[in-house]
Amino acid sequence: MPISVTLSELISDEYLLEQKRLHTTGYGERGGKWGKAVFTLARQSRVKTVLDYGCGQAGLSNVLGGFGPKFTNYDPAVERFAAMPEPADLVVCTDVLEHIEEEKIDRVLWHLRQLTILYLFTVISLVETKKTLSDGRQAHILMRPIPWWVEMITFRGFVPVNRELENPKPEKQFVQVWSPR
Repeated sequence: MPISVTLSELISDEYLLEQKRLHTTGYGERGGKWGKAVFTLARQSRVKTVLDYGCGQAGLSNVLGGFGPKFTNYDPAVERFAAMPEPADLVVCTDVLEHIEEEKIDRVLWHLRQLTILYLFTVISLVETKKTLSDGRQAHILMRPIPWWVEMITFRGFVPVNRELENPKPEKQFVQVWSPR
């Protein structure tokens, strides 16, 4: 399946500038907290490539980069990770989707589908964050309930995979592994 997406389909110019500003303040540093779950999933599934989609400061690859599979980081707001990624066996998208502009979420989910070969691992926040945008808005600009996310993601070609996943805060975040149909 060829990947044909432009950056402007995924994020507006104005919001990209806002995200770049936030990323200069240490924003996106906590990706490594999902290292154990990603490591376990990758090992059990024998994946050869991992893509951290919306990697921020590359916290996940800093924790797991030497564990085996080839690791790629993608984040359009971080210059060194802004190149459009290639498909990977396992795509990791943690604490990202709630930051996507509502008018761009459909295209972002299709992009994730194009990039995912075996599994997509998502963590989606269900609550507000302490971070705010420069205009004072909540940084979690796309907060929706779990059923909404399930419908959106399954409509874009994924099915939930029943795996035992540690979710230390189920009332605050939706953790799920998906497989492409």
